[in-house]
Amino acid sequence: MVIGDIQDDSLGRGHDNRALNREWVEVKNTGRHAVNLRGFTLSDRDGNRYRFDHRRLGGRSNVKVHTGQGRDTDRDVYQDRRHQIWDERDTATLRDDRGRVIHTETWGRSNHHGHHDNHHR
Repeated sequence: MVIGDIQDDSLGRGHDNRALNREWVEVKNTGRHAVNLRGFTLSDRDGNRYRFDHRRLGGRSNVKVHTGQGRDTDRDVYQDRRHQIWDERDTATLRDDRGRVIHTETWGRSNHHGHHDNHHR
């Protein structure tokens, strides 16, 4: 289980639901076997935390965790927040149902070219 692509909507900075849902973090199951995400959490550097409910993530598949409101599907889940939580520089942390850190991803550090790309990796 890893954190995959990340899109923060720092360019838009909108607070309507569409803008909030342009902001997402992808959780990928890189293994061959399905994983039940119940109790897994995804949190930011400020301690905002999203807890997955009963959700089976198939082998070699992924789910995008959107910030705003929407109807959860196999590929997309929604935190139902009214404000953006991911910053231009932030860290996403994925923990399992026992609170153990599985993977972290940090972005927003300037790279060697002197600029950074928000739509990275």
